[in-house]
Amino acid sequence: MNPGQLWVAIRQWVPFALRTAGYGTVSCLAGPLTRDRRASLWAMRNWCISSVRSLGISIDCRGQENVPDSGAYVYCSNHQSLVDIIVLGAVLPGDYKWAAKSSLMKIPFLGWHLRLAGHVPVERGQGASTAEQVVERFAGVLREGKPLLIFPEGTRTVDGELKPFKRGAFRAALAGASPIVPVALCGTHNMMGKGDVSTGTGSKLVRVRIGEPISIPTEGSEEERVQALLEQSRAAIERLFLELRERSDEGSSEGVRL
Repeated sequence: MNPGQLWVAIRQWVPFALRTAGYGTVSCLAGPLTRDRRASLWAMRNWCISSVRSLGISIDCRGQENVPDSGAYVYCSNHQSLVDIIVLGAVLPGDYKWAAKSSLMKIPFLGWHLRLAGHVPVERGQGASTAEQVVERFAGVLREGKPLLIFPEGTRTVDGELKPFKRGAFRAALAGASPIVPVALCGTHNMMGKGDVSTGTGSKLVRVRIGEPISIPTEGSEEERVQALLEQSRAAIERLFLELRERSDEGSSEGVRL
């Protein structure tokens, strides 16, 4: 890392850390005092919006009309960068819960908020029994009537292409009888990819598309229905993602713009 890169990283992440502490404090103190922890939802949403703006990221999001008005559903999105979660947090509707790496739960303020607000810790590579526990946590969120946000690739892509999907999200959706809402984002791969220390300089545009809900299959065995739901969801996300890449020069007069 050269001095210029270090300075950019400091300028970005010191304010980010202070912002995280501020909104995390609001969530932890006011969240338990409000109905359905609405103060925590407010803090999360505004933390995401203020963070993307501070990092020079603008978002063109379309398809919010496809999100169910109520009930549980599973947002499934491709995963390109560490900043994906604040990008999606700024524009996706609903009081959804994140599937968050368990290590994030140990970070002061951020981790405190995640635990308090009911987000789901996920540990990778810990064996079949741990994976079963995670799926049950996902299903528990859905049974409580809350939406869930999952990156079914399991980790960030290295080359920008869509990776194979893991089955956990779709098993939970089947158990909770909850539709999949496919989401694709494009434009974050060059921001905080693996090994990067900052999102870079200048303004950056990220495009987000939300597809129509995918219903739970009703025919076949449980495993056949899980596989069918996975394949339908991956096809929908891949289609949205390819459309975004092919139309990178499209206008932004429609949709929600941050």
